[in-house]
Amino acid sequence: ATAFTGAPAPCRSCPIRCGSRHDISSWMADVGGTLSFDDIGAAGDIPVGLPHFIPQLDANTVETFDTDLRWGAYALGLRRWLSPTTHELYPRYNGYSCAREALRLPPEGPQMAVLVGYGEDPLVEAFWTRRAELDLVARLAEQRWDLVLAPNFSMYANQPRAEHLLNFRRNLLIAAELAAAGVPAVPNIYWARKEDLDRYLAWVADVGLPALAVNLQTFRTEEDWATMAMPGLTYLSMGLPEHTKVVLTGGTRPNRLADIGRLFGGRWWYISQKPVQAARHGRRLTAAGEVVAYARPEDLFASNVRFAAGLVAASSEHPGPIYTPAQRLM
Repeated sequence: ATAFTGAPAPCRSCPIRCGSRHDISSWMADVGGTLSFDDIGAAGDIPVGLPHFIPQLDANTVETFDTDLRWGAYALGLRRWLSPTTHELYPRYNGYSCAREALRLPPEGPQMAVLVGYGEDPLVEAFWTRRAELDLVARLAEQRWDLVLAPNFSMYANQPRAEHLLNFRRNLLIAAELAAAGVPAVPNIYWARKEDLDRYLAWVADVGLPALAVNLQTFRTEEDWATMAMPGLTYLSMGLPEHTKVVLTGGTRPNRLADIGRLFGGRWWYISQKPVQAARHGRRLTAAGEVVAYARPEDLFASNVRFAAGLVAASSEHPGPIYTPAQRLM
């Protein structure tokens, strides 16, 4: 709607943040009054000894599936830590001195606990808006997670540019806030345009960022992968400093892992729920795809984890460009 003057009337119904919202000034204040990255410091690093493939579980403990595998690290999603219903921390985390113990891992290692701060938008937004009220940052620090992928605020191509820019800044702000509290947090990044990647690369170089994360779970189709994910990942791989590591989250399609390996060599880590999802449905991951297997779920899980880890390891051995210079252009 517009007033008689022709000026846009303040919007009061749409939940998306744009310049026409009646409370856009509040959102700007909430992120520090700017959309630049210049005032944001570096976040955390990858812990020494973290395996390059980390299976993400769909339950709050690892004891069911780690009976014989004894994998070096397990990941847990945000909704297993923060309730999607109440938006409060699950009570089970109140009685343990560290995250490893809560997951039924040896409290002093060597197995590691990773929190993947990704989830549906209402849960991630609740983390942002209620983090001070619920003391979530301090709680994460107290629980001594070995690695936290900071919550990621969404980027949808059909949303206003203001929404993109606010969320890009929030993604970096929340990681820096966690790191300042002693949490080994890695920032997640999204992009919509080449200029977004250029801003990230300039910031990474400026602060000497040790590691960053990219959530690849939303690239469902091969067209999405080829036209949206790969151009951005390729540009990142060419521009990131050699010391900056990359943590990616997604499925276990061999062609995609091969693409990532060729781009990032030995400086990438990968997290996936696919091994446990397939195991729960009686399926084994193989080079030919998922196959039905009549075996215990924990045995299938162990096989699936080893298969996925093998793909990651093999993909990392053959780095090198896979696009021509013309194809690299955004």
